[in-house]
Amino acid sequence: MLLTNFTDGVSLALPDDLLWSDEHSWSPAVASVSYLITGALLVQSAVRQGGRPITLVGAADMAWVTRATVEQLHDWASVPLGAVEGRFALTLADGRAFTVAFRHAEVAIESEPVKGIPARLASDFYRITLRLMQV
Repeated sequence: MLLTNFTDGVSLALPDDLLWSDEHSWSPAVASVSYLITGALLVQSAVRQGGRPITLVGAADMAWVTRATVEQLHDWASVPLGAVEGRFALTLADGRAFTVAFRHAEVAIESEPVKGIPARLASDFYRITLRLMQV
């Protein structure tokens, strides 16, 4: 799995065994249902233009990343979404590719040291959860 920053072209390899936990819990169709004053049903429906959540979760015993990777992800997540800034190409292990941004309305990155004690070296391992959205 590869995350590439559109701003500078820098790529970051992510573990292929990160699980896309909400892959099938989103629909491109959206609807609003209400009743008119006459009692008639009003249904407005459309196709979403973007915003599909892509939450990548590492299991307890796999998909670990180094502290250096976590720090790079935090640096990238600190950039607000702009025309080019804050946008990334996410290429999954199966070849599917998405243009994504960090979900700043939520905690974009969660990380915890694998050993359960403070990790200080750039090579120490972390479990991560990344919250992205398709843009």
